[in-house]
Amino acid sequence: MRYVYPAIFYPEENSTYSVIFPDLNDLATQGSTLADAVYMAEDACSLYLFNSLKDGEKLPEPSKLDDIIKDDDSAFINMILVDIAEFTKKHGDQAVKKTLSIPAWLNTACEERCINFSKVLQEALVNIIQN
Repeated sequence: MRYVYPAIFYPEENSTYSVIFPDLNDLATQGSTLADAVYMAEDACSLYLFNSLKDGEKLPEPSKLDDIIKDDDSAFINMILVDIAEFTKKHGDQAVKKTLSIPAWLNTACEERCINFSKVLQEALVNIIQN
Protein backbone atom coordinates (compact mmCIF):
# COMPACT_ATOMS: atom_id res chain seq x y z
CA MET A 1 0.00 0.00 0.00
CA ARG A 2 1.33 3.41 -0.92
CA TYR A 3 0.75 6.62 1.02
CA VAL A 4 1.62 10.25 0.34
CA TYR A 5 2.05 12.87 3.07
CA PRO A 6 3.25 16.46 2.91
CA ALA A 7 6.48 17.34 4.67
CA ILE A 8 7.87 20.79 5.41
CA PHE A 9 11.58 21.11 4.69
CA TYR A 10 13.47 23.78 6.64
CA PRO A 11 16.95 24.71 5.36
CA GLU A 12 19.30 25.18 8.31
CA GLU A 13 22.32 27.50 8.54
CA ASN A 14 24.82 24.64 8.25
CA SER A 15 23.37 23.45 4.89
CA THR A 16 21.37 20.69 6.56
CA TYR A 17 17.59 20.29 6.42
CA SER A 18 15.03 19.67 9.13
CA VAL A 19 11.81 17.97 8.08
CA ILE A 20 8.41 18.05 9.81
CA PHE A 21 5.27 16.06 8.97
CA PRO A 22 2.37 18.18 10.27
CA ASP A 23 -0.19 15.40 9.69
CA LEU A 24 1.80 12.83 11.68
CA ASN A 25 1.94 14.49 15.10
CA ASP A 26 4.77 16.73 13.89
CA LEU A 27 7.00 13.76 13.20
CA ALA A 28 10.50 15.19 12.64
CA THR A 29 13.74 14.11 11.04
CA GLN A 30 16.72 15.75 9.38
CA GLY A 31 19.32 15.23 6.68
CA SER A 32 22.81 16.48 5.97
CA THR A 33 21.85 17.33 2.35
CA LEU A 34 18.54 17.76 0.56
CA ALA A 35 18.82 14.25 -0.89
CA ASP A 36 19.60 12.85 2.55
CA ALA A 37 16.68 14.79 4.07
CA VAL A 38 14.25 13.33 1.49
CA TYR A 39 15.61 9.83 2.17
CA MET A 40 15.30 10.32 5.93
CA ALA A 41 11.78 11.73 5.49
CA GLU A 42 10.73 8.64 3.53
CA ASP A 43 12.25 6.37 6.17
CA ALA A 44 10.71 8.23 9.13
CA CYS A 45 7.28 8.40 7.48
CA SER A 46 7.43 4.70 6.57
CA LEU A 47 8.31 3.68 10.11
CA TYR A 48 5.61 5.90 11.60
CA LEU A 49 2.90 4.55 9.28
CA PHE A 50 4.14 0.95 9.67
CA ASN A 51 3.88 1.17 13.47
CA SER A 52 0.52 2.94 13.33
CA LEU A 53 -0.95 0.27 11.07
CA LYS A 54 0.61 -2.49 13.17
CA ASP A 55 -1.03 -0.98 16.27
CA GLY A 56 -4.40 -0.85 14.48
CA GLU A 57 -4.54 2.94 14.40
CA LYS A 58 -6.46 4.81 11.74
CA LEU A 59 -4.12 6.85 9.57
CA PRO A 60 -4.83 10.57 9.24
CA GLU A 61 -5.90 12.02 5.93
CA PRO A 62 -3.03 13.88 4.26
CA SER A 63 -3.46 17.65 4.21
CA LYS A 64 -3.78 19.48 0.95
CA LEU A 65 -0.68 21.47 0.06
CA ASP A 66 -2.63 24.73 0.18
CA ASP A 67 -3.73 24.02 3.76
CA ILE A 68 -0.19 23.66 5.14
CA ILE A 69 1.16 26.67 6.99
CA LYS A 70 4.92 27.18 7.03
CA ASP A 71 6.30 29.53 9.62
CA ASP A 72 9.47 30.29 7.68
CA ASP A 73 9.76 31.83 4.20
CA SER A 74 12.80 29.69 3.38
CA ALA A 75 10.87 26.47 4.07
CA PHE A 76 9.22 24.49 1.30
CA ILE A 77 6.69 21.67 1.16
CA ASN A 78 7.21 18.41 -0.64
CA MET A 79 5.02 15.34 -0.85
CA ILE A 80 6.68 12.17 0.44
CA LEU A 81 5.65 8.83 -1.06
CA VAL A 82 6.08 5.68 1.00
CA ASP A 83 5.37 2.07 0.09
CA ILE A 84 4.49 0.22 3.29
CA ALA A 85 4.54 -3.19 1.59
CA GLU A 86 8.12 -2.60 0.45
CA PHE A 87 9.11 -1.21 3.87
CA THR A 88 7.61 -4.26 5.59
CA LYS A 89 9.60 -6.63 3.36
CA LYS A 90 12.83 -4.94 4.42
CA HIS A 91 12.12 -4.03 8.03
CA GLY A 92 9.17 -6.09 9.24
CA ASP A 93 9.45 -8.51 12.12
CA GLN A 94 8.42 -11.54 10.09
CA ALA A 95 10.82 -14.43 10.64
CA VAL A 96 13.34 -15.19 7.90
CA LYS A 97 14.70 -18.71 7.60
CA LYS A 98 18.51 -19.01 7.62
CA THR A 99 20.61 -22.13 7.26
CA LEU A 100 23.77 -22.47 9.33
CA SER A 101 26.45 -25.04 9.96
CA ILE A 102 27.94 -26.02 13.32
CA PRO A 103 30.13 -28.96 14.37
CA ALA A 104 28.26 -32.17 15.24
CA TRP A 105 29.61 -32.23 18.82
CA LEU A 106 28.24 -28.71 19.42
CA ASN A 107 24.86 -29.66 17.96
CA THR A 108 24.67 -32.69 20.26
CA ALA A 109 25.66 -30.70 23.34
CA CYS A 110 23.11 -27.98 22.59
CA GLU A 111 20.31 -30.45 21.91
CA GLU A 112 21.07 -32.27 25.21
CA ARG A 113 20.62 -28.94 26.99
CA CYS A 114 17.45 -28.06 24.99
CA ILE A 115 19.08 -24.88 23.69
CA ASN A 116 16.91 -22.94 21.23
CA PHE A 117 19.25 -22.26 18.31
CA SER A 118 17.10 -19.47 16.84
CA LYS A 119 16.87 -17.64 20.14
CA VAL A 120 20.62 -17.87 20.81
CA LEU A 121 21.46 -16.68 17.30
CA GLN A 122 19.01 -13.77 17.51
CA GLU A 123 20.36 -12.66 20.89
CA ALA A 124 23.95 -12.90 19.68
CA LEU A 125 23.23 -10.95 16.49
CA VAL A 126 21.37 -8.22 18.38
CA ASN A 127 24.29 -7.99 20.81
CA ILE A 128 26.76 -7.66 17.93
CA ILE A 129 24.85 -4.92 16.09
CA GLN A 130 24.23 -2.95 19.28
CA ASN A 131 27.92 -2.87 20.21
